Amino acid sequence: MSSEVTANGDPVTIQCKDSALPDAWPDRPIATFRRILSTLLFGGGAVELPAQLPGRDALPDYLLREFHRVPNGYYSRLLVRGYERGFERAMLGSMDRNRDWLARAVQGRQAVLDIGCGSGKVIGAVAQTGVRDLWGLDASPYQLCIAAADFPEVSFVQGLAENMPFEDARFDAVTACFLFHELPAEMQDAVLLEVRRVLKPGGLLAISEPSPMQLSTANPFTLFRLAGLRGWYFALLARFVTEPYVEQWHARDLRAWAECQGFTVQQDAQGIPFRQLILQLRRGRT
Repeated sequence: MSSEVTANGDPVTIQCKDSALPDAWPDRPIATFRRILSTLLFGGGAVELPAQLPGRDALPDYLLREFHRVPNGYYSRLLVRGYERGFERAMLGSMDRNRDWLARAVQGRQAVLDIGCGSGKVIGAVAQTGVRDLWGLDASPYQLCIAAADFPEVSFVQGLAENMPFEDARFDAVTACFLFHELPAEMQDAVLLEVRRVLKPGGLLAISEPSPMQLSTANPFTLFRLAGLRGWYFALLARFVTEPYVEQWHARDLRAWAECQGFTVQQDAQGIPFRQLILQLRRGRT
């Protein structure tokens, strides 16, 4: 993880090519079809990290699980790019609209950080609004190398959202897309505290997460009334993918959670497939 800083106090950005990263087991020709098929059919097991992986020893246990039925999770040169393409298709084109919403939510801010940035598409969308001080943070160097190649105008850093390598009050806005539901409850709390630390008073946190309606609405006729066949599709998708912590996220009273840490909920929109929130850090918080 990034620990070095530049003269102005910002962390050193990642400099890499995905070809220089060590092979994980799915990258090797001898990776067994049976092992990959098992993950796809039955859900996630434990991630195996290559010995030479940058930041390997700093990765916490909650990240070492196979999310979304992806073999070895987010740690494979071969599969992360394929995962991105598959994810976009599985979401039926809705992610472009979701990223546009996140970008509009922070438009006009001077410095924006995307946490859990993955391959960088959200912060790339923010760049299109004219923001120039742009940062992305993620734990997976495999995803960050894709992001750095696709969005050279953004500074990318390897790190953890619950322990960010940035100074206090560094940013005017933070975005988080499909991050919090992949964290256990105690890490959700820790990340919100860190966001509060790196935001300036009055700063915004824009969050997009899977809607709880896809899991909580058991009546298929209600789902069809709300979203037609898309409602049924996203309900099935939510039950198929491996999401170890999603129930912990959906169980939260998000308004109370945010306000307890000094945020005001400006927007909370629920639909299918997203729940989108805008939180503003109150001025004069302690």
